[in-house]
Amino acid sequence: MQITPLLQIGRGVTALLGSGGKTTLMETMARELGRRGRVIIGTTTRILPPGEFPVLLDPTEEEVCRALAAQRVVCVASGAAQGKLAAPPLAFARLAVLSDYVLVEADGAHGLPLKAHAEHEPVVPEGTQRTVLVLGADGFGRPISEVCHRSERYASLAGVSPEETVTPRLAAQVIRAEGWGDRVFVNQVESQEAYRFAEQLACELTIPVVAGSLHKGVYVCLF
Repeated sequence: MQITPLLQIGRGVTALLGSGGKTTLMETMARELGRRGRVIIGTTTRILPPGEFPVLLDPTEEEVCRALAAQRVVCVASGAAQGKLAAPPLAFARLAVLSDYVLVEADGAHGLPLKAHAEHEPVVPEGTQRTVLVLGADGFGRPISEVCHRSERYASLAGVSPEETVTPRLAAQVIRAEGWGDRVFVNQVESQEAYRFAEQLACELTIPVVAGSLHKGVYVCLF
């Protein structure tokens, strides 16, 4: 089963926001889309170098084209501190001309399953065609203070205490308040309880929701 058709990922720039598995989702989608065309992955924030795809640091357009002629998927970036990668010097809109698909990690969450966005987040490239908000089902049923990046802001948006337990209704309230994402992907859905939480979340939202497990490669579209 593939996740890109369920999220309706088309040509151009797709930005991944939120928490709960963005990097894994980006690399999963890159493998799928690489069977159909040329794919560039990158970030507007900071990511670790991908293990399976070649990395081009500060390349010219000519270098990107040569790399894509040899490889179906490449990561285009600039170097950052602590061995991480940062945004490339070439605009993502320009990279979309050089390739078929561009996947951009546009957010950070410190490894937590849920997050609220600061005023400067997410950093969505100009000309993005699709934005996918990712969250981890592991955050449901646990206190905001334990599972949310920027937990105080998350609680404020939900109108509750940081010690309140995260429910699908509460999570949907935060998603609606922030207004980010035209698709939602609930990752870490690996039990009946997690699936019920994802279904309840989908019922609270008016945008398409896909649930599943990147670890198991199983996905379903919820409406």
